[in-house]
Amino acid sequence: MSGPPPVSTLMFDFYGTVVDMQGGLVGAITPFLEAKGYEGRPDRVVTWWRRTHFENSMIDALLHREHTPYREIGHRAVAHTLERAGVAATRAEVEDLVAAIERLDPFPDVIRALTDLHERYALVVLSNGDRDMLARGVEHVGFPFDHAISVAEANSFKPHVATYRKACELIGREPDDVLFVANHEFDCVGAKAFGMRTAFVNRRGRPFGEKPYLPDLEVKDFAELARVMA
Repeated sequence: MSGPPPVSTLMFDFYGTVVDMQGGLVGAITPFLEAKGYEGRPDRVVTWWRRTHFENSMIDALLHREHTPYREIGHRAVAHTLERAGVAATRAEVEDLVAAIERLDPFPDVIRALTDLHERYALVVLSNGDRDMLARGVEHVGFPFDHAISVAEANSFKPHVATYRKACELIGREPDDVLFVANHEFDCVGAKAFGMRTAFVNRRGRPFGEKPYLPDLEVKDFAELARVMA
């Protein structure tokens, strides 16, 4: 791509794109695991947790019946992951770990980049998080997004097409007037398949792979995104 996509709105995934989910959850779970006498690596436990959560949310989206709250998917994922790791936990401990998702900090480059981008574009969040969880997470980040939309409005998790369609309806934008920004390949693919422009934030330097819906833009972080979109 020779220049920035001609859009009026940037729409962001939240967990893992705006906020550092892996790092934040490792920080939250490490003292818990140490207190339990667990001798394995906390980062691997978090990776299991997130992978289990992702798999369960994808199953929920594919079924596309009654939407299961993100928080409940999280409780199931943490309980399953801790059992797999041989760590006993009460329901209250599981709930406390999942609640840490509401207190995740943004990546260091995010706020400055969003501030610069907000001079030219409307900025929106579309997240798999529940309405209340997302509201608290956005408040913790402290940036004034124009809209923060939960997929609960569409009764499904991303990347179901209903989520991107509902978000565009709510903000009054056509799909091709929106650049969807995500750290996750599946989210970029889902948004692009719906008709949005997409930007892949490749913080880990991994190839996107051969897929039918490739991103319009690939950047290493938000600082580069702000430079390109300027």
